[in-house]
Amino acid sequence: MYDLHVYLRRLGYDSERDGLPAPDLATLTALHKRHMEAIPFNSVGSLAVPTPSGEPVDLVDFDEDATFDAVVAAGNGGGCVQMTRLFLRLLRDLGFEVDLIAGTTAEGAESYGVDVEHMLMLARVDGASWLVDIGYAGPSFLQPLRLDAAGREQMQFGCRYRLVEDGDGMLVQRRPRLGRWSTVYRFTTKIRDRTDWAQANRAVNAALAAAAGDSGPELYSRAASDGQVVLKGRRHLTVRAGIEKTRTLVDDDEWRAVRSALLDGGLG
Repeated sequence: MYDLHVYLRRLGYDSERDGLPAPDLATLTALHKRHMEAIPFNSVGSLAVPTPSGEPVDLVDFDEDATFDAVVAAGNGGGCVQMTRLFLRLLRDLGFEVDLIAGTTAEGAESYGVDVEHMLMLARVDGASWLVDIGYAGPSFLQPLRLDAAGREQMQFGCRYRLVEDGDGMLVQRRPRLGRWSTVYRFTTKIRDRTDWAQANRAVNAALAAAAGDSGPELYSRAASDGQVVLKGRRHLTVRAGIEKTRTLVDDDEWRAVRSALLDGGLG
């Protein structure tokens, strides 16, 4: 069952003792980073919550209470839409002015052919608009990005980010300390409703049915104090203080150890 105090406790706040945090930029920044540290992206967990329709995935009408129990209260994590919808609810409960917006990743566009795929948020805080995204597996930004800083670099934990205009939308671009600029995903600032993900919901379930339920390589990620760790299949990517390293895990025991560290939070 969704519980504001349980949620905040998972993120390191004792709201029953100290009261609710103020809906300001400092709180938003802290919540964003703490969420990505405390609750992992977990592609397997995203398929574990029963759906009302009985389909493998429900991106529109999933039970937020049951999802909260698995994703937040138990700390198992989940997928983009599940975590974003729950975080949206938390932010609104705290008094933030925040809405859903949509993005498209290159992989998602290729796999599902839809424009409304990735779910993220637009928050208006302290007179400015901020891009909020705690549900992307990464690597990506760990704190909100300022929207009216288009074209200007924004530094976070050794990595550079910039928002580049692209037709009626914008590109989130990222550059690690020793790397080149690359596009994370494209998004628009059009305010969305959860029902706008109905087409993506049909596409994802059709793809799972065609693949006989095989959802592809398992995908896990979690933020660390100075960066992020991502495990996609056997590909292990770390970004620490802006230094990005990638390797392939061929040993099964090592792969299981890395997965356990991502799910349990033992990243060091």
